[in-house]
Amino acid sequence: MEKKAITKKPQIIEKRYLLPFILITSLFALWGFANDITNPMVAAFQTIMEISVAEAALVQFAFYGGYGTMAIPAALFIRKYNYKKGIILGLLLYAFGALLFLPAAQLELFSFFLISLYILTFGLAFLETTANPYILSMGNAETATRRLNLAQSFNPMGSLLGMFVASNYVLTSLKSEARDEAGNLIFNTLSIAEKAAIRTHDLAVIRNPYVILGVVVLVILIIIAFTQMPKTHLEDRHNDNARDSAKRLIRIPKYREGVVAQFFYVAAQIMCWTFIIQYAENIGIPKAVGQRYNILAMGVFLSSRFISTYLMKYFKSSLMLTVFAVGAMITTAGTIFIGGMFGLYCLIATSAFMSLMFPTIYGIALHGIGSDATLGAAGLVMAIVGGALM
Repeated sequence: MEKKAITKKPQIIEKRYLLPFILITSLFALWGFANDITNPMVAAFQTIMEISVAEAALVQFAFYGGYGTMAIPAALFIRKYNYKKGIILGLLLYAFGALLFLPAAQLELFSFFLISLYILTFGLAFLETTANPYILSMGNAETATRRLNLAQSFNPMGSLLGMFVASNYVLTSLKSEARDEAGNLIFNTLSIAEKAAIRTHDLAVIRNPYVILGVVVLVILIIIAFTQMPKTHLEDRHNDNARDSAKRLIRIPKYREGVVAQFFYVAAQIMCWTFIIQYAENIGIPKAVGQRYNILAMGVFLSSRFISTYLMKYFKSSLMLTVFAVGAMITTAGTIFIGGMFGLYCLIATSAFMSLMFPTIYGIALHGIGSDATLGAAGLVMAIVGGALM
């Protein structure tokens, strides 16, 4: 009697890709840190620079606008060269933008801080346009979406660290946030000279984490530059031009819908996380305490991403995406229509449902498009501009 051959399931990460996978996955944590140390800066700049909420929100416009500006140039650069060179250039731009916080704090110009963040996210656009498809291509196509979800699970780890630094170092060290016994900001009652002294101190507090981050990024750049990175099937030389690739992509409904879905998903994500602090403030919770709720939301997000990555072993990623989207709609409705502490907890719970969305939309949209994935990745990274526009 003949024994049936046992079909071995493909590994999520093959042994030959393990070291490159670890190095590239570290980049996900790097841009997670940048994202979530920047979110609380909207509220901080509003007080320090004495500007409106709308003007302070230009922090997010500059941050996420950089993605929209640089995603296509990043894809064209990678098509011409390779993933490794794209990562190196991305890290250089990231470090340069972070280190520009030194002169920005010295000159005390809000516009300079916005330019610094804009350039920093040029680097992040390069990294996201490169790292996501690179991770997808590191192994079997059948496990690509799970592999990207696993790599993306380290993004909220960086985010949590960014939130921790913002909460325990930045927000608690801001003299402009001091309040009287009635809970009113003392900063608003001070003289011009007193405000100027506090502004100098507080901008230095905001500056320091970014400068340290710039140095860390340069160290990682050196490590990656001297590490041999494998060439994957998506890095084969392109025989046609980018225009032909774009025409093919536009004709794929799944890809078009993926870009639209990503645009609105990122917009919703950024609004949920950026304004948790303001939502908490509106129900009488101070900024520093409100940031702890932000950290709780990210902890929920991180836990849910690991759980959902495991569940993808048993359920189709598209089905899980649908179920989680419905869950997010329900919790968002609770935030809008019920409000108060219950609304705040609904806002935090939304993070559980958002956890799998970015990498799953990404993986589904790029599945099976071959060498067009590099330019396709740029379209999905450009969709991050939804966070800026919203």
